[in-house]
Amino acid sequence: MLDGAAAAPPTAAPPTAPRVTASPATEIDSARFRSVLGRFATGVVAITAVEPGTGRPAGLVANSFTSVSLDPPLVAFCVAHTSTTWPLLRDAGRLCVNILSEPQLEVCKRLAVRGGDKFAGIDWTESPGGAPLIDGALAWIECSVEREHVAGDHVIVVARVHDLDGRHDADPLLFYRGGYGRLARTGPERR
Repeated sequence: MLDGAAAAPPTAAPPTAPRVTASPATEIDSARFRSVLGRFATGVVAITAVEPGTGRPAGLVANSFTSVSLDPPLVAFCVAHTSTTWPLLRDAGRLCVNILSEPQLEVCKRLAVRGGDKFAGIDWTESPGGAPLIDGALAWIECSVEREHVAGDHVIVVARVHDLDGRHDADPLLFYRGGYGRLARTGPERR
């Protein structure tokens, strides 16, 4: 030790969380699970891409969408394992998450069905990366798949944001208790 230098205090190990023994999971009825979680209102997004090989637009709807990280910019959404559209979107490279507005209920219903030409009657333009940007959407987020995590009967998709923009100042399409609704305003109207 150098003359006059104080000895460094010993470094303590970071505290560890106490080990908790989890109680066994109880059987949860799927109808009750859906009913209880349905009390959480969510927005609705349309996830779209141009199908590789055919050049046709493809899309699905989700109400499990969230921002994940600012740096790097990441978002996430969940897709059922049974989705036949997700493999088409995943392979496209660039996706467009369209945040749907309240008047877009028919767009939502059309993209939620299996098979057929889901984009018949849906107007859209291309995002900067070429994915379908649906006319009337409140905002769009162009992204690419970063990771997928298997979670029960769904896949959690984490996607890196490449570009985004707000388009309209309207009310969102909401999903609540198994149905679609609108935002009730109690304060001053937006300007």
